[in-house]
Amino acid sequence: MFYISRDFKFDAAHKLEKYHGKCEALHGHTYKLRVTLCGYPNEEGMVIDFVELKNIVREEIINQLDHSYLNEIITQPTAENITKWVWDRLKIKLTSNRYKLYEIAIWESEDTFVTYRGE
Repeated sequence: MFYISRDFKFDAAHKLEKYHGKCEALHGHTYKLRVTLCGYPNEEGMVIDFVELKNIVREEIINQLDHSYLNEIITQPTAENITKWVWDRLKIKLTSNRYKLYEIAIWESEDTFVTYRGE
């Protein structure tokens, strides 16, 4: 079994309306997203072509979230809820007879992140 990952970045604004603290005010982040798959290589020796992975994530996630107001897309857009939203959008797209989505990680800052592996 191999685990392959690709990292992405996007910029977005949000506010945490159900939170009482400074993050309840409108603010932004440069998020880092890591998408990890697990699986077995094909006859070309790859679990998935990194270009294919990039194109799927860009289409399904980055194009939706980059330079957006996350509250219009995700209810209470905490790092946890963003991570789950990404998982739900990619789970079907990144499943085949050789590989499946293994893990999503979202960094809200350089040293704070959330990891999600599904239910």
